Amino acid sequence: MGSLPLPLAHSPGSAGKIDAGELCLLFQAQRCHLEHFFDHLDISQAAGFAQALLDAPGAIFFSGVGKSGIVAQKLAQTLASLGFARAAFLHPVDALHGDIGAIFSGDILALFSKSGASDELLALVPCARAKGARLLSVTSAAESGTNPLAALCDVNVHLPLQRELCPFGLAPLTSAAIQMVFGDTIVAALMAARRLTRDQYAANHPAGKIGKSLIFKVKDVMKKKEDLPLCKEKDMIMDQLTELTSKGCGCLLVVDEMFHLIGTFTDGDLRRTLKASGAAIFNLTVGEMCNRNPRTISPDAMAVEAMQKMESPPSAVQFLPVVDEHNIVIGIITLHGLVSAGL
Repeated sequence: MGSLPLPLAHSPGSAGKIDAGELCLLFQAQRCHLEHFFDHLDISQAAGFAQALLDAPGAIFFSGVGKSGIVAQKLAQTLASLGFARAAFLHPVDALHGDIGAIFSGDILALFSKSGASDELLALVPCARAKGARLLSVTSAAESGTNPLAALCDVNVHLPLQRELCPFGLAPLTSAAIQMVFGDTIVAALMAARRLTRDQYAANHPAGKIGKSLIFKVKDVMKKKEDLPLCKEKDMIMDQLTELTSKGCGCLLVVDEMFHLIGTFTDGDLRRTLKASGAAIFNLTVGEMCNRNPRTISPDAMAVEAMQKMESPPSAVQFLPVVDEHNIVIGIITLHGLVSAGL
């Protein structure tokens, strides 16, 4: 078995060097190109496009080739993640080899193309039309004579393109950016029009930090039952050291006979008491030194709210007792537990 060829050697400095001044000029140029887009976009066209998506009686398909296809795929996935429309990306080549079977009468096919002259999209148009789809196009070609896609679709949005940032004016360094800005802004408009709630959004994002912060409640991540570091106020401090350290919470929850919360005693309280009282600590009860006004939280509160409460002034804490409406302890939530849960 032969060995892989060695990489070609480059002469020193052949890769060039980024000039900060020239980079700054490029960013300024790109900003001017984007401002041209914002200043010349026909809002009525954009509103018509958004309304067509909002009123779609069936599925919404996005399609495109090259970088426009990547933008179309991203927008399809974003719209699908919101849960109020069946949205998907349809590759134009695959569509002509069977995937167009996913389109039914009343569905929408949104075609993204800088030039409006992509052969793959032009070939797809009559097939989608025959299936009964409504056709939308998003293009940047200024002249209708060189933009056949716009003429073939029911709705066209012209995205004003001053020029590409590419030094040759060819690579889609600006056109893809304005396609993405346009599409994402339309999605935001759809979210507002549908009055999408946080709960609806969260239902489609169960994993990751976004979903966890919107879905997880305190009761989902708290410690409970035998994992709670409980003690009574008349218990001697030194008799409760094992309970203080073994449960991994860094505190004791001081309760009465009916498990009503009286206060909390932390390992920090232990150090301060030992420093202040010395050997007298052997004669002190937990109730004498506990904090009788601790922060608490409800089991139905959002877990992210618990983290915010822990970090709030005047000083951060590492845990919150979880109590019900009768101030009965039912759990404890710790900062370590929240971090472990991915929050």
